[in-house]
Amino acid sequence: MSSFRSWQSGTALFTALTLMAGAAAPLIVVQAPAQAQSTFSDISSDYWAREFIQELANRGVISGFPDGSFRPNDSVTRAQFAAMVRQAFRRSAVRGSTRFVDVPANYWAADAIREAYTMGFLSGYPNNVFRPDENIPRAQVLVSLANGLGYSTAGSVNGTLQAYADASAIPDWARPSVAAATDRQIVVNYPDVRFLNPNRSATRAEVAAFIYQALVSSGNVAAINSPYIVGNQASTPTPPTNMAELPAGTVITVRYDEAERIFISTEEPEPVPVTLTVARNIRGQGDRLLIPAGSQIVGELRTVDGGTGARFYAKELVLTDRTRMPMSATSGTVTTTRRITRGANVGEILAGAALGAGAAAGVAAVTGDRAIATEEVLGGAALGGLAGLFLGRDRITLISINPAVDLDLTLDSPLVMR
Repeated sequence: MSSFRSWQSGTALFTALTLMAGAAAPLIVVQAPAQAQSTFSDISSDYWAREFIQELANRGVISGFPDGSFRPNDSVTRAQFAAMVRQAFRRSAVRGSTRFVDVPANYWAADAIREAYTMGFLSGYPNNVFRPDENIPRAQVLVSLANGLGYSTAGSVNGTLQAYADASAIPDWARPSVAAATDRQIVVNYPDVRFLNPNRSATRAEVAAFIYQALVSSGNVAAINSPYIVGNQASTPTPPTNMAELPAGTVITVRYDEAERIFISTEEPEPVPVTLTVARNIRGQGDRLLIPAGSQIVGELRTVDGGTGARFYAKELVLTDRTRMPMSATSGTVTTTRRITRGANVGEILAGAALGAGAAAGVAAVTGDRAIATEEVLGGAALGGLAGLFLGRDRITLISINPAVDLDLTLDSPLVMR
């Protein structure tokens, strides 16, 4: 897990690296625990996906984190989804295994990815690439489940997809399988069953609901009566009159309260978690206040285009009343860079800034400052590996981000709000 800390001096970098070494990593369970955890501190009794989550947790398909939370609005990677599929479904192989160039034999989910592939649930990209750490979109989850279970739609694809107000956003390649998943009542849309949001990253709660409904469709578990199951006409409610929608393309002005500038390495090994603050009120029709200024947007900075730039990817919106909801929004690509060379006045250059883990490790290695380049700081396995990337170099290139200017966000898909 990466971390940010404001740069105040050489001591601040020492502190930042030490904190990163001790940060808690999420628990990803591939095998069922001896005593499956079925209640979580952040899943209330009236949470929309509680029953789906609880039932899958009881079966060891999913698990939570060491602190007792489930983090339902966190995004799911393709590797994590493969692990869930492996636990949920026991099916015979329909094709031989293949070797993905970006999934080494010792990768934590290598076996799960192999089995999900041979069972027909997941495929790779051209040139034998799997992209295990890429967040999986909702449409891709539904395609995976429909394909793995061998489902096809008996009727008209376009007719079936008329259930969704945003059907035009469904990619062409996904339409037949999404229609098949719809026919089998695998699709669960919260808070409004009319909106699929096919291209938004699927959350842990949503994937739990999809997988559970796929198990229902194959006769493996009992049905849950949820008003958010598409096609469950008996329980699907009329959309509340107080529902509002921010359309795709809406621009959200943000700020970053922790530092004036953010530096990440062009070789940052993992996405860097960042929480931004909404700088201005966002209003909908009738001047209704939808997103108050001061709300938070949880997401991550990722390097893009071969490390030549960086973008922010939003995952969750936290309103000022603490209401949380998934969202899909991105910034523009930031390409401004700053080169740090041996002997540079690092304290002056980085004053008032925050650094990603790779940037912090690279600065420490290049400057050779004995106060920070110690075994105590770089002793963790992850940090030790990062240090190895930069040792012996006399310069490092950092992507320089001015949050107030560079990180305004654009909604990638509609945001439905109560």
